[in-house]
Amino acid sequence: MLNRRGIRIAIAGVGNCASSLIQGIHYYTPERCRDGVSGLMHRDIGGYLPCDIQVVAAFDVDARKVGTDVHQAIFAKPNCTKVFQSEIPDSGVIVQMGLVLDGISEHMADYADDRTFIRSDAKELTQSQIVAELKRSGAEILLNYMPVGSEQAARFYAECALEAGVGFINNMPVFIASDKAFADRFKARNLPIIGDDIKSQLGATITHRVLTDLFAKRGVKLMRTYQLNTGGNTDFLNMKNQQRLKSKKTSKTEAVQAVAKKRMEDDNIHVGPSDYVPWQNDNKLCFIRMEGHLFGDVPMDLELRLSVEDSPNSAGVVIDMIRCCKLALQNGVGGVLEGPSAYFCKHPAVQYTDDDAYQMTETFIRTSTVKIAVR
Repeated sequence: MLNRRGIRIAIAGVGNCASSLIQGIHYYTPERCRDGVSGLMHRDIGGYLPCDIQVVAAFDVDARKVGTDVHQAIFAKPNCTKVFQSEIPDSGVIVQMGLVLDGISEHMADYADDRTFIRSDAKELTQSQIVAELKRSGAEILLNYMPVGSEQAARFYAECALEAGVGFINNMPVFIASDKAFADRFKARNLPIIGDDIKSQLGATITHRVLTDLFAKRGVKLMRTYQLNTGGNTDFLNMKNQQRLKSKKTSKTEAVQAVAKKRMEDDNIHVGPSDYVPWQNDNKLCFIRMEGHLFGDVPMDLELRLSVEDSPNSAGVVIDMIRCCKLALQNGVGGVLEGPSAYFCKHPAVQYTDDDAYQMTETFIRTSTVKIAVR
C-alpha cells in the first residue's frame, strides 16, 4: 500500500452535488471499503480511498450556507438530495462568501419557496482573497460546482485555481478544459485539469451513449432520437432560464453525437433538460426514444425511462476524478488529463468511445501509481 497523506480539496458551490460528495467521503470508511462495497467504480486509486479526501475550503453565496460549517451547510436549503450519511462531525471549515457574478439566474428571485437562493449579505470575496484562502488552507484541487449557465463564475474560479497553483475539476458545462486557451495555461503552469461537465455514474448521457454505440455496432441506422429530462432540484429550476442552457445542450448533445456511426442532422436529435417538477426534488427522470432501421430498412424503435437520484449519481465519479487529479499532482503532470476527462466528462477536449476512454483511464491510473511507488 502506498503512503497516503490525504487529498485536500476546495469546493466552489455547496449544493446538492457537494452534499452527496461529502456524505460519500464519510460513508465509504476503510472498513466498508475493505469488506466489499457497491457504488464505486474504483475502490482504491493510487492508494487513496474516498475517506482520504478532506474539504479544507468552501465558497457559496446562499445566506443559509455562508458562515456555517461546510458539514452543516450541505444539509441546508435549498439542497434536497437524499441523505444517506447523516452522522458527519463538524469540519471546522466555514463556508465563505464567493463572488456572485452570474452564479444566480435572475428568475430565481421569482420563486418564494425554499428551493430558491437567498443571497447572503456578507461581503463578496475578491479574487485575491479567494486565492489567498486556497493557499492558506493548503488546498490541492478546486472543484467547480457552479450552476449551469454560470459562464463568468466558472471562468473566475478557473482563474483562481491558476493563480493559487492548484488542480481544477470542472463539473459543469462551461467549457474550460475543452477551451484550448485555458488548457494551454494549465499546461504552462504544470497544473492538472479534468473537464468539462461531469458524466454521471449511470445517468441519462452514459445510457444514451451506450445505446447509440450499440446501434452503430449492430448495424442499425439511427434515424432520430431524443432525450428528455425532468427534475425538481435548483439545477432544474435554474435551467428554466433558456439562455443559460446553451452550453448544457451542446455538452449533452455532442456526448451522444460522438459515438453515433454517422453524425445526425440537428433536426433529428434533441438532448437536454426539459422541465422543472418541484415534487421530484433531486430525483431525475430521463425519457429516451430512438428510432432506427434494421435489415432491409425495416423500422424499429426503442423507448426507455430512467429514474435516478441526480447528485449521488455524480458523486462517485467526482471521487475518482479527485484521486486521478491527485496522482497527476504527485507525478508533476499538468494540463488536461485526456483519459479521465474523456471517461468522466460529457464534453472533453477530445471525444473517445467509452471503451477507449475507460482503457485510457485505467492506463493512466496504473502508470501513475507505478511512478509514485518507485520513487
